[in-house]
Amino acid sequence: MQQRFAQQMKKGALDMLVLKLLEHEEKYGYQLIGELCERSDGTVSLKEGTLYPILYRMEDNGLVASRLAAKTAKEPARKYYAITEQGRDALDEMYAVWNEFDGCVRSIMEEER
Repeated sequence: MQQRFAQQMKKGALDMLVLKLLEHEEKYGYQLIGELCERSDGTVSLKEGTLYPILYRMEDNGLVASRLAAKTAKEPARKYYAITEQGRDALDEMYAVWNEFDGCVRSIMEEER
């Protein structure tokens, strides 16, 4: 049951985390999956079927832009994603909401019973 609760809570933060990872450089999907897993010590472990719909939705909403890099002798063709200015603004807003919500949850959970 704990896994189900963790999964529900992670879903609410995925957009913010993906945008954060794109904040300084463009990345391709598998790179994002690996970085999320590594930087969260395995807590956030995504499958492609979870990440790509998020990226497509964020692209439709103007939060990220993509480009297709041609295949080279060393690398396959890859689709790279980069945060847009609108995405940067959204990231700031998401983080502000997250911090407010986190403070509220902590306040309630730390009350004596």
